[in-house]
Amino acid sequence: MRDWWQQHRQGRVFDSSGGFFLPDGSCLNPDAAYATSEQMQGLTKEDRKHFLRLTPAFVIELLSASDSLAGAKRKMDAGIANGAKLGWLIDPYGHKILVYEPGQEVRVETADKVAGAGPVAGFVLDLAAVWSLYED
Repeated sequence: MRDWWQQHRQGRVFDSSGGFFLPDGSCLNPDAAYATSEQMQGLTKEDRKHFLRLTPAFVIELLSASDSLAGAKRKMDAGIANGAKLGWLIDPYGHKILVYEPGQEVRVETADKVAGAGPVAGFVLDLAAVWSLYED
């Protein structure tokens, strides 16, 4: 994602250490996220030192061995319900990506690459390396 941002140079990319307070009062701590330039406008330097009070436009969750799939799905649903425009839940054990978009049924992708849309149009994530890490 950082390579895409290096070319794009708008908004801000966050890793798993970033967190967000959502409009419904819950907290979201995705594995990766992107907030648009518009979302970042008006935030002070002090605001940016802490968990932000906004819903990132794009979120990525990577299912880990300690996560439940049902819990990760609820987390993605909450992100979308609070205003995220796109979310990817990556299941490396099942070699699939669950794609979340507002007003759409969750779509399942099984390819080695997934392409971004909306706020991350042009971003392509190559999952072949991820899949190889989870092979027996």
